Amino acid sequence: MVDEDALLPVGDELPEVLLDLAVPHEDVNELVGIARKAVGDPEVAGLLGESVRALVRDIGSVGFQPEMPPVPAGLGGSAALRRLFPFLVLLAALPHTRAYHHEHAVPADISRRTLADLGRHLAVHRRCHGNAGLVDPHWFWPHFRGELYQLGRLQFQRDRLGRRTGEAVRAAGLPLGPGDPCLSIHIPDFRGPLTPQACDASLALARDFFALHYPGETYRVAVCHSWLLDAQLAKYLPEESNIVRFQRRFRTPYRETEPADGPPVFFVFGDPDLPVEALLQRTGVERAVAAHLLAGEHWYRGHGWFAL
Repeated sequence: MVDEDALLPVGDELPEVLLDLAVPHEDVNELVGIARKAVGDPEVAGLLGESVRALVRDIGSVGFQPEMPPVPAGLGGSAALRRLFPFLVLLAALPHTRAYHHEHAVPADISRRTLADLGRHLAVHRRCHGNAGLVDPHWFWPHFRGELYQLGRLQFQRDRLGRRTGEAVRAAGLPLGPGDPCLSIHIPDFRGPLTPQACDASLALARDFFALHYPGETYRVAVCHSWLLDAQLAKYLPEESNIVRFQRRFRTPYRETEPADGPPVFFVFGDPDLPVEALLQRTGVERAVAAHLLAGEHWYRGHGWFAL
């Protein structure tokens, strides 16, 4: 029996769908084969339908965390199928996402660029593990649930202020606090320099986009939670570097005390488990991350906000 909630495109159109999602060419053939195997296996198809329904439940709501069914270790008798099952769930959810985008009149180019982040992360997985997959499938839930959009250089997620940032915003005199709406900024890789001009253009797009497509929601502040906001980077990078200038946009609501060395190593070098001694030092950012760790220091996740 075909599950109407989780229809995988397995015909000749599938390669075109994958390329629209920016799937790397070297992964297309494997994904076509995996998708066809999935629809031919009743157990896999059933789990796929259950997963898609969990993912798109209350689509468009902010902060909803889907409770995805567990994936059995021996699913389909194929290690590759289990590794790529999260990708298949997102692929099968694509019609629901596109219908939601259409309902909110999201332009086709913004929809396509937002969902193309899926292919980018396949490239990230291959850089780290040597094969196709998704390092963190949870990251794509906001993309496919209408919460996150790629608008120029940056990504913007419909979100709510957390306790500490919300209290800092209120203390600064804005009539907002914990739980109030905000736009959470994400900085994707493989999209060129983080120039001030590109960031300004993204922010202008975001102001217009959310006012037009979500007129019932008011966003007065933007937030960002990233290792790129660790103030220690300014000790290693030139004052006019793109990263330092990006940091200057934000007020710092609080500072972390728990080290987080993994994210900068992962995002800069592609593998969070690389030994410090093996880190390359070719670019300014590579030298900064490596030198700091080699000196016995730690990196921390930074937090920031600014009024829109």
